[in-house]
Amino acid sequence: MKSGPTYNVQFRRKREQKTDYKKRLAILKSKQKRFVVRLSNNIVRVQVIDYKIDGDVTLVAVTSNHLKTLGWKHSLKNTPAIYLTALLLAEKAKAKGIKKVIFDTGLRNYKSKSKIFAALKAVADSGLECPHNKKVFPNLDRVEGKHVSEYLKNNLTDDFKSVKEKILKK
Repeated sequence: MKSGPTYNVQFRRKREQKTDYKKRLAILKSKQKRFVVRLSNNIVRVQVIDYKIDGDVTLVAVTSNHLKTLGWKHSLKNTPAIYLTALLLAEKAKAKGIKKVIFDTGLRNYKSKSKIFAALKAVADSGLECPHNKKVFPNLDRVEGKHVSEYLKNNLTDDFKSVKEKILKK
């Protein structure tokens, strides 16, 4: 007769759909810093995280709220805002001496050309080494916000260019 449970309970973070342990282990074995993008309902969080035995350590972190201080007056969660937030993070990471990162999307699988890959495009454009495939990047019109400017008839593209210049000057 068989004894014991007939099933195995998954780890809590796996049950909560927060961690894919196979993907995390593969990234940790590479011994490189992770570039993490998390989307919420209102803002975007972008971080560079390093693994330590005691727990992960955030080396650089930026939220899309930082764009307000640079003159951004539009949504903080659209494609141009995600690109600019990741560009700001990449510049701060380069200032701290970080040269190579791995893109970590977490448990979710994203469709190519979606707005999360605008963050990856920003990191690639900034000069940080990050393995990527250019086929997943959104169109340049979407990244610069031209599709929104035409719809709303506002100057989002001008604001995008001015904020991008401020980020790159720092």
